[in-house]
Amino acid sequence: MTDPAVEQAITRVHHEEWARVVAGLARRFGDLDVAEEAAAEAFAVAVERWPRDGIPPNPGGWLTTTATRRAIDRLRRESLRDAKYQAALMVHDDTPAEPTGPVQDDRLRLVFTCCHPALSMEARVALTLRLLGGLTVAEIARAFFVHETAMARRITRAKGKIAAAHIPYRVPSAEDLRQRVTGVLAVVYLVFNEGYLAGEGDDAVRVDLSDEAIRLGRLLHDLLPDDGEVAGLLALMLLTDARRAARVSSTGELVTLDEQDRGAWDRDLLAEGRALVEERLRVVAAGGERPGRYQLLAAINLVHTDAPTARDTDWSRIVALYDAMARLDPSPVVRLNRAVAVAELDGPLVGLAEVDRLGDALEGYHAFHVARAELLRRLGRSGESRTAYDRAIELTGNPGERAHLTRRRDQLVG
Repeated sequence: MTDPAVEQAITRVHHEEWARVVAGLARRFGDLDVAEEAAAEAFAVAVERWPRDGIPPNPGGWLTTTATRRAIDRLRRESLRDAKYQAALMVHDDTPAEPTGPVQDDRLRLVFTCCHPALSMEARVALTLRLLGGLTVAEIARAFFVHETAMARRITRAKGKIAAAHIPYRVPSAEDLRQRVTGVLAVVYLVFNEGYLAGEGDDAVRVDLSDEAIRLGRLLHDLLPDDGEVAGLLALMLLTDARRAARVSSTGELVTLDEQDRGAWDRDLLAEGRALVEERLRVVAAGGERPGRYQLLAAINLVHTDAPTARDTDWSRIVALYDAMARLDPSPVVRLNRAVAVAELDGPLVGLAEVDRLGDALEGYHAFHVARAELLRRLGRSGESRTAYDRAIELTGNPGERAHLTRRRDQLVG
């Protein structure tokens, strides 16, 4: 029987080293299939040998060496074309690699490969979770409620497109790095949001996905420590995830922010998120680049989490932050969130007028109807509120949120 401590060590090493091993192999061999399969084989060998032989002093180096040997063996067995065989022999060449542009870390190059704009968003998410997160195809398929065979085909097609376009070697230049980072952050935030408020399935939250997104966010911040939006996204996810324990009741119902037990929030995550936001504020105050979307969202979340009670929330500060957001992104969703904050500051009638102006754009968005239902409730217009709740319940796929909205609707009088 395997020692639990060894099992935990193997799991930890997998989390810490998988992306590094796959990324290094991808650079050396120029083939994502070879990199992924050799890394998987190396970890399988570790699972077999480490319980017997002990954890090596340098687990990452051990895995890289083992995976490299497996990759070379595979290429030799398959007798691939000479160019690829010569690529395998690069492991014996001690000369420095040629510069590859501003992205020097192999893992970061792999991030940009997985999130290349030539791929669909679904393919980017799948590749990121597989090649950087180390999730199995079955785990990714379950996460997004897709059949395993369909997910495997999606990943295979994405790899084929990368190979055909030679994407692994087309790292971003200094000029377009910012644009590409934005796409990478969008992938990570999509994964986090699916975990934070699952769009499908029987669970209100998906801890596995939110944890994985935060892990990827930490990796990005380690690799791009001076990027404000990378820091902003990590702070946003930490501040949001800190409330996880208070977000779902014992009966599985979603608990809104104003009703949550703030004593159940994770203080360590809050402190880490706060430190990131405060560092970005110092940079801006010193004349640095103005905050982007993720930094503003993180700042909004910090205002919420810093308030001792919901009643103490500084809504004027939140409205000001949403004003800044609207200048960057005047989308209907941003304006809806601002309108909800305005309702807290200036009253439900003023907020409802702003919400109603967004009806044409947000008719199919459940949060629009939730906002209307709550504001109409506060105004005593129960019949209209009930209709809005019904529409919100119809549109939401999250079971915890559906239970919460149903209870709120059923409490209406009149």
